[in-house]
Amino acid sequence: MSQEKKEKLIIFDTTLRDGEQCPGASMSVAEKVSVAQALDDMRIDVIEAGFPAASQEDLFAVQQVSKKIDHAVIAVLTRCTDGDIQASAAALKYAKKPRMHLFISTSKIHRQHKLNMTQSQVLDTAIQSVRRAKQFCHDIQFCFEDAFRTEYEFLTESINALVSEGVKIFNLPDTVGYASPLEYGALFQHVYNSNAYRDDIILSAHCHNDLGLAVANSLSAIKNGARQVECTINGIGERAGNTSLEEVVMNIKTRADLYPVEVQVDTKKILTTSRLVSQITHFPVPPNKAIVGINAFAHEAGIHQDGILKNPGTYEIIDPASVGWVSRRFVLGRHSGWAAIKARLTQLGYDLAGREQMQAIVQAFQDLVISKPIIEDSDLHHMMHNIYKK
Repeated sequence: MSQEKKEKLIIFDTTLRDGEQCPGASMSVAEKVSVAQALDDMRIDVIEAGFPAASQEDLFAVQQVSKKIDHAVIAVLTRCTDGDIQASAAALKYAKKPRMHLFISTSKIHRQHKLNMTQSQVLDTAIQSVRRAKQFCHDIQFCFEDAFRTEYEFLTESINALVSEGVKIFNLPDTVGYASPLEYGALFQHVYNSNAYRDDIILSAHCHNDLGLAVANSLSAIKNGARQVECTINGIGERAGNTSLEEVVMNIKTRADLYPVEVQVDTKKILTTSRLVSQITHFPVPPNKAIVGINAFAHEAGIHQDGILKNPGTYEIIDPASVGWVSRRFVLGRHSGWAAIKARLTQLGYDLAGREQMQAIVQAFQDLVISKPIIEDSDLHHMMHNIYKK
């Protein structure tokens, strides 16, 4: 696999489908349209807008989203049944770029305990469903549910058979979040190097975060041939969540030296989209969440603050403005040093001159943080007023 030429990484967002399946994260039709428009504005390549067969409301929501989206592909999740295919076709009737995302379970545990089907029955069902879906939608993506726990030989046999039916996009999910990065990458490497792979097909990664490895696994898949990653804003989704869109995108942007792909996402809109999803779902973003957490670009330690003031690159690998933050945030607390205190007081309009005054300010600040861990601007004004009175 050549690492010289940068290939496009397709960003497939499933916030409106897999993300909404997270308990408590249901969205109204209007809210789904708002999120979809934000994703389209970010230049997300594919928006999985729902699971039409799940309910009439979900079908209607996909239709309404489709009417508002001009650029992104609109995908819908579809089981390998006639009813699902009919519902998906109805949902996609207004989509300018429709895609049907067919899926069936393929792992041994799913075949035996969920489907009660043999390998040949599963594959025959998949083939027949693709043929029916093709009557309504040209763009078909096929998902082998629980692919990571599926026998390699069966996967490649199935891909070969479905390529013959005209399928060109294959989703190989770690449905239960069981894989390690090395193992998940090996799955993609196996398919990439097998006789099932063709230059015109796209392998897609879809990871869950049950062991906290969704992003790492997705990046490993990219290193091993995946050219589409399925993810959600803020990483919301079933159980422990899905691959975080913002983390994958900024890994690719920040570590361009590591990955043979590039993304076309407008990263400056990441923060506003994150906040929109958080507001709609009522799921707060953890303060320490990478990229979009309130502490992601916050600095309290004096050594870090001093370094940032001299050169932001000393402690920041991402420009906060590149993902939508207005600026980095200096938190003034007991770990802060003189450099940060002086910088903030100067911003507030204080003329700081003289060693004696500096020492008095530092002492007053140290006294203040004993009773108040985080110092606000109003505290600084009050502190300086007291110093000037002396």
